[in-house]
Amino acid sequence: MKKIALVVIIGMACADAMAESLTVVSPDGRLAVELEDYNGKVYYSASYDGNTMLESSRLGLETNIGSFSDGLTYYFSSTQTIDKEYDMRGTKTSSSHYIANQLNATYANKDGKHITITINVSDNDIAMRYSLPQYGDTASIVITEEATSFKFPEGTSTFLTPQSDPMIGWQRTKPSYEEVYSADAPMTDKSQYGNGYTLPALFHVGEKGWALVSETGVDGSYIGGKLSDYDPYTGYTLSFPMEGEANGWGSNTVGFALPGSTPWRTITIDNTPKALVETTIPWDVVEPKYEASTNYVGGRYTWSWLIWQDESINYADQIQFIDLAAAMGYEYVLVDNWWDTRIGRDRIAELSDYAKEKGVSLMLWYNSNGFENDAPQTPKNRMNTSLVRRQEMSWLQGIGVKGIKVDFFAGDKQHTMQLYEDILSDANDFGLQVIFHGCTLPRGWERMYPNYVASEAVLASENVNFTEGHASREPFDLTLHPYCRNAVASMDWGGTIMNRYMSKDNKSRHCRHTTDLFEIAAAITIQTSIQCIAIQPNNLYDLPETELELLKQIPTTWDESIYIDGYPGRYIVMARRHGKDWYVAGLNATDDTITIEPSTEMSKANINFSDEYSNILYYEKPQADTPWPEVVKANYNRGDKIEIQPCGGMLLKVKGI
Repeated sequence: MKKIALVVIIGMACADAMAESLTVVSPDGRLAVELEDYNGKVYYSASYDGNTMLESSRLGLETNIGSFSDGLTYYFSSTQTIDKEYDMRGTKTSSSHYIANQLNATYANKDGKHITITINVSDNDIAMRYSLPQYGDTASIVITEEATSFKFPEGTSTFLTPQSDPMIGWQRTKPSYEEVYSADAPMTDKSQYGNGYTLPALFHVGEKGWALVSETGVDGSYIGGKLSDYDPYTGYTLSFPMEGEANGWGSNTVGFALPGSTPWRTITIDNTPKALVETTIPWDVVEPKYEASTNYVGGRYTWSWLIWQDESINYADQIQFIDLAAAMGYEYVLVDNWWDTRIGRDRIAELSDYAKEKGVSLMLWYNSNGFENDAPQTPKNRMNTSLVRRQEMSWLQGIGVKGIKVDFFAGDKQHTMQLYEDILSDANDFGLQVIFHGCTLPRGWERMYPNYVASEAVLASENVNFTEGHASREPFDLTLHPYCRNAVASMDWGGTIMNRYMSKDNKSRHCRHTTDLFEIAAAITIQTSIQCIAIQPNNLYDLPETELELLKQIPTTWDESIYIDGYPGRYIVMARRHGKDWYVAGLNATDDTITIEPSTEMSKANINFSDEYSNILYYEKPQADTPWPEVVKANYNRGDKIEIQPCGGMLLKVKGI
């Protein structure tokens, strides 16, 4: 392992300003971050393999006790090597080894108050945060804005989704983090609403490589950040929530006790998308906040609401989906909104008993409100206060429910981030796993909260059902998210859809724009420890046995994840290991057949093709009389090329014996 590289350069930045320059380099020597101050401001920049990936970008905070972004002077610095290993459940890998070189640089503002900027640099990741001591009797602080910015070289293209206006859309539920992504757009494009962009943010720095910007470690002590619109002088600046979020309630600034630290801002950099897809930085720099109260089990769930909608929230229909889950060997059934009025609490307890007899557990939907939007669905006012929430969770535990899905949150203000944490903490006391919908990006929560499963925070599968236009976007969306949204956090997309038409009879309304194998392979490329397989009861007899066989086998927890090939929004090929078995999944969003030969990259990742392994390939063969290709099962030999059909998929299982 290389020692930390620290270079201190002292020189005149201008006639009246002394500049200090500190450089910290990754263990492999390829990623370097330079920190410098001049004219009272602190800047950082980053290079990879000698190529500038981030130009000089601002750092600092504005607070109620003084400015920590202007009038700063260098005080001192220290360095250390971070080397830690940890195990966890529910992300891309079951164990991680994080090695980074760390720089801690302390600056004094004009009042003599100190701020420390910490920068960790690992082989492809930068993590930065601010720490503030207690200043005499001043033991608390309000942060009003950050100067933190990200200035990419001219010619960089973007893959971004806009932050919506607050309190607009259906029942004033926005921002719900379900806006449309653009691809390969110039930085000069303005965001749709003029409010900047939701994290994470993906940038293609031309031939130099790729960068993914996000944040992690956000809990109830801070806000959830976003990026401003692009400014040619400063780039993108980390910005705070809008005042109108949460029905105007609560501050859009941050308050916390001193001493204290901000969350980590992260940047993943590589000359290919590989490090973006494989990064573990969201979990590397955070720690668990409590112990798991029970052994939380991953798995698959069926969900009536996606296709059958509200009318399916009745006892008889839910019995069908429990029976479906049991027939497929799935662990869970999600019962969606209105269950308290359309089924009733007594019959939900009966339904839970029936599910347990079938080897299945229920998860139940809740509205997070409150008064912060107008979403009418019930159960309502059961998750927003601790007293009622804990009573509810005690009842859930008593009837054998294993998880909850909580929907319709209200933005990124500090009190909302605290609500997420409080729901998770209380749920752990009662052995409940938690999925969030209508919600913000999770930021390191899989490691911080051991009963956390996933968040929606994306324009998800329900929209495939709602409109033809969104159905046509599904291939693009699901070949984009492994590089950005799902690269930094678990994603509850909400369903591998096997009905070819978006209707209960599977014959009417608009059709999917993806093939069956695309949907099945997406259950591998989408990362979450409890995966929605949104098959319908009719799929038990209208799907070919080959497809049902695959759907029954899908794992949801992974020991390793490896990027093989792709381009954001066009195609993705990646491999994940579950125990001894590797699953290599490919999705093609283009109108053309894509030919891949994955075994070379797989061999680099030590995916074995010896005689001890059985290599089974599932691919698609076009049929003359139907637009739906046939899924074919065949043996795969090392070096064979694989064709992925337009809007289609492939799946290769390399099975350990």
